[in-house]
Amino acid sequence: MEAKKLGIWMDHANAHLMEYTNQPIETKTIESKFTHQEKEHSIGKSENLMHNKEQHQEAAYYKQLGEVIKKYDDVLLFGPTQAKVELLNLLRADHHFEKIKIETKHADKMTVNEQHAFVRDYFTEN
Repeated sequence: MEAKKLGIWMDHANAHLMEYTNQPIETKTIESKFTHQEKEHSIGKSENLMHNKEQHQEAAYYKQLGEVIKKYDDVLLFGPTQAKVELLNLLRADHHFEKIKIETKHADKMTVNEQHAFVRDYFTEN
C-alpha cells in the first residue's frame, strides 16, 4: 500500500497542510486561535495571563495538527519559525506517532506554489 504523505508549512499562526498524491496538491489551512489582535488586546492585561492563554491556545493548535498527522505515514514539517520543532517534540513524546516518519526543514515565507513545489521535491527525492 502506498504511504500517505503530508507536507505542512507552518508558523505559530497558521499551518498549510498539503497531501502529496499523484493529484494536484490542495492546501488546507489550520489557524492558531491566538491571533496578533488578541495578543495586542491582552498586552494591556497581565503578561502572565496572556502567556497562559497563549500556551493553552498553542497546545490546542498543535493537538489539532497532531490529529491530522496521525492519518499519515510520512510527514514533512517546514517553515520559518520554531513552531515545527515544538510540534515535532510534542509528537515524539507521544507513542501514537512513533511509526510515523516526521522530518523538519527550515523554509522562509513562501507562496502557495512554492510550498507545493517544496513538498513535491521533498517527497520525490525521499
